[in-house]
Amino acid sequence: MSAPATPPIIVIKKKGGHGGHHGGAWKVAYADFVTAMMAFFIVMWLLNASVEVQKAVAGYFQDPRGSGKKMGSSFGGTGESVTVDRKNIKALKDKLQQAMKESPKFEKLKDNVQMTVTGEGLRIELLENEKGMFFDNGQAKPTQNGHTLLMELASELGKMPNTILIEGHTDSKAFSEDNGYSNWELSADRANAARKLMEENGLRENQVVEIRGYADQELRLKDKPEDPSNRRISIIVRYTDPPPKPEPKGGAAKEGEGGEGEGKTEEGEEKGAEHGKPTEGAKPAAPAAKGGH
Repeated sequence: MSAPATPPIIVIKKKGGHGGHHGGAWKVAYADFVTAMMAFFIVMWLLNASVEVQKAVAGYFQDPRGSGKKMGSSFGGTGESVTVDRKNIKALKDKLQQAMKESPKFEKLKDNVQMTVTGEGLRIELLENEKGMFFDNGQAKPTQNGHTLLMELASELGKMPNTILIEGHTDSKAFSEDNGYSNWELSADRANAARKLMEENGLRENQVVEIRGYADQELRLKDKPEDPSNRRISIIVRYTDPPPKPEPKGGAAKEGEGGEGEGKTEEGEEKGAEHGKPTEGAKPAAPAAKGGH
């Protein structure tokens, strides 16, 4: 009798490796987690950043190539619009002045545009010459230069939350015709013409809170009353923050009493730019207007 057959031996081999059903998917998930954490920390940083930083970051994502219209872009690009307060007013003035010098479009106007820091805010003055740089002589009609510059200013100032005040000034030259139209009417009409033009080209509704007509009562060159530079339009960008309270000398002021020196303005403020001056061509009781250009 023969011996029983031996059953065959079956060997099952399994391939080694760490892939399995996981593969490299964990790497993708980890990368997504790290990206989400980075975005979270950036958001947290922005929430605690200054308003200027937040606007700068938002401006980049809205216009990463910088091709859009920015604050001062017509004058060479001074960046995103900012609030004019007492901390950054001088920096803004310097940027605008430098941009005016570098812009070929406004090269011939730079000597007739002056910017000063006053107690009310940034004062931008458009000074006339003998031929009439910004307004036709004896009229309230802007020239092409005046029209262009006022449009550019309006486009930029309209981005700011600050309110605007516009003044009109004349020299002391008399009109050749006695038709009742004097320096008072001319100065107020020019300020109002500037307001209308700027509101049509960028200023927000109600951003201009006041216009003033000074006639020849606030001459720029008092020893030269007929100098053409006395004829000017002044655009004041008012501060958003209140003026600092003056510190009284010799201790704190008593309750109900103003400290000594109260009402003084900052360095560079021109006289007559505060209170008690005529607006919209209103005439004071004295003296009478002389008429002029």
